[in-house]
Formats: sequence, C-alpha cells, structure tokens
Amino acid sequence: MSAHTEDYQAFLAERRSELLERIAQAAAASGRDASQITLLAVSKTVGPDEVAAAVAAGYDAFGENRPQELVRKREALDAMGLADLRIDMIGNLQRNKINQVIGRTSLIHSGSSEHLLEGISKRVVARPAPPITCLIEVNVSGEATKSGMSPEEAREAFPRMLELEGVRIGGLMTMAPAASPDAARRTFAGLRELRDGLERSHGVSLPVLSCGMSDDFDIAVEEGSTLVRLGRIVFDQAYAPVR
Repeated sequence: MSAHTEDYQAFLAERRSELLERIAQAAAASGRDASQITLLAVSKTVGPDEVAAAVAAGYDAFGENRPQELVRKREALDAMGLADLRIDMIGNLQRNKINQVIGRTSLIHSGSSEHLLEGISKRVVARPAPPITCLIEVNVSGEATKSGMSPEEAREAFPRMLELEGVRIGGLMTMAPAASPDAARRTFAGLRELRDGLERSHGVSLPVLSCGMSDDFDIAVEEGSTLVRLGRIVFDQAYAPVR
C-alpha cells in the first residue's frame, strides 16, 4: 500500500466516524437508534481503487448512478476479491439498460414509474433471475427537474406494483430541493407520511426510506430516513461538511 493510499484510507476512516456520529445524533433527536440507518457511499465520482480503500476504512454499501458504471465497478471489484460487495443502483434507469443491472445489484432505488417497474419485472422473469427489490421513486417536492411519481400517482399505482412478478417493493426514495433546509424537511416528512399511509392501507411493510444526501442527511434522518446516500462528503477531501 502506498503512502498516498494510506493517507486517503485514513481520511476515509476519519470521515466515516464523523458521519456515523452525526447520523447517531440525528437519530437520537427523533427517538431512533443509529443501527436503523444505512450509510450508502455513492461512488460515482471515484474508481475501484477508491472503493476498495473505502471498504478497508469500514464502508460496506455503495451506490452507482449509471448502469454502465455499475457494470464496470462490479467487474473490477470482483477481480479484486470483493465479489460480495453491495452496490445499489441509485440513478436514473432506462428500460433499455435494465439487463445491465439485473444480477449485479440487489436494490434499485430509482423505480421512477410503473412502466419502468413493469419492465424490470418482465426482464427478471425472462432470464429467469431472483426477485429484485425496488424502491418507488417519489417526487414529493413536485419540482419539474426531478424524476419520480407524484405521491398521488404512487398511491394509485401501488396495488398493481405490489403484484409485479420478480419485483419486491421495499420502500420509497426521494430527493429534496437543494439549499433549502425547510423544503428538505417537508419533503422527507412527506415521504415518511406517504410510506406510513401505504403500509396502513395495504397491510404491507415498506422498511426502506432512501432519502438524504451530503447537504441534508441530518434532516432526513430526523424525519425517518433509513438510508442516506452520501457521495462528496464521503470521498472528497476538499468537501467541507455542512452542519
């Protein structure tokens, strides 16, 4: 291991400790335990070597935004002896890229439409492949620049999505407006309330709430997030954490 790698790994480990402490504080503020929250390291801006350094520093779950990059990382990490490493698909997924992620990930966060989830179902069944867990991406804030179903669309389509063969609906995902803590809190609270309502009305468990990124994850945890997606704050030494 080079001195540079040792230094970077030390940074990753120290930053991870800081992040886990912040998650614990936010969880305690809402009467929850930090063990209920997964820290997903979003590795879209780094290579396999940096991911391996993060594994050595204690991270065990990663996320990729692009299917082709997930394939590249998966192959490289497999060759490095990290074949069992968890890599989630968190970014926009087009129907013509579905086959690239099946068999390479166990959780798709970006189930942005009923049409997409139907496509995933058809490809899982056709292979055949083990069922894959998907999250319903909900545009809680209503921003035109964000993908996902509206809360109303999610409620209307939910019974049909539950019936899709080869797909397990594991929870919900959202993204909050940038640079607005109040809007972020409303968005995350809205996602939790939507999840709670779906669970009550359909008698199901939706354990995963994927929300919270580098600039707003404390708020997300306070509002019920079970999985935060952190990229810059994990990997970028120049990034100054916001408190």
